Amino acid sequence: MENSTSLNVTTYIITFDGYVDLHKFSYLYFVLTLTVYILIIFSNVTIVYLISAHQSLHEPMYVFIAALLLNTVLSSTNIYPKMLIDFLSDKQVISYSACLFQFFLFYSLGGSEFFILAAMAYDRYVSICKPLQYPNIMTNTTIIICLCLAWFVPVLQTTTSLILLHKTQVKLCNFDVKGIFCNNAIYTLHCSRPRSVTILGVLAVVDSVILPLLFIVFTYTKILIIAYRSCKEVRKKAAETCLPHLLVLFSLTFLSAYDIVIVRIESDVPKMVQMIMTLQIFLYHPLFNPIIYGLKMKEIYKHLKQLLCQLKII
Repeated sequence: MENSTSLNVTTYIITFDGYVDLHKFSYLYFVLTLTVYILIIFSNVTIVYLISAHQSLHEPMYVFIAALLLNTVLSSTNIYPKMLIDFLSDKQVISYSACLFQFFLFYSLGGSEFFILAAMAYDRYVSICKPLQYPNIMTNTTIIICLCLAWFVPVLQTTTSLILLHKTQVKLCNFDVKGIFCNNAIYTLHCSRPRSVTILGVLAVVDSVILPLLFIVFTYTKILIIAYRSCKEVRKKAAETCLPHLLVLFSLTFLSAYDIVIVRIESDVPKMVQMIMTLQIFLYHPLFNPIIYGLKMKEIYKHLKQLLCQLKII
């Protein structure tokens, strides 16, 4: 094979080089991963079903939760089926075009989670700090605009990055991804990275991660100030509705920070540690979300308990 190839030749095969002892534990990896994937789909879809099926949950906060969990299902489906195939394959490979598509979905859906969490924070801010204006502010139109922006902006940014890669005719000098799926490690395949792509990547991180984070910190700071000055009932409401969002935010922020820096420090991280940490990106968070919202949100938990009783699970 040539040492380099033009980017528009998308039929070249990329090898995943992040698996550890796959020949020894392939079937164990497969069973564990399949079990986790089923749990992710079942738990997230269950909460989404409860929100859609019960009129009392047709409120902005729960609509945003359903959107976040649906996002999680799509993100997991982008990763897990390919991993299951890799566990049972002699070679863990993917075509370059499929790799770019996985990259596109991963960052488009990942970026949208921060926007949805920002929309949740705004909803809580209006609910607690401006309760009398809440019905006029958080209308169906507002919800639709927030969700459209949450999904459109990351898609636009990721698409623009891929178009720039194509337009600048970047060549491939490497065909091994030091990971188990196509994240930003794909940039290590290129002989060089155009400055325009680097600048756009920085802007994408600022727009999709840092700005939503700053907005969330600002709104929750305002909520905490108002709650501290208010009665016990307001403080209780703030704690019940905001704590789950903050826990999910901390989890997503930590895993996103790891994904951003791992390419730069991968040579200093043992392969086993790198694989375990990478797994957390699409293992811990997708299971964490439905547990937090299912158990910590009182209204959702009430309907979840009723459903489990009907199914005679509890």
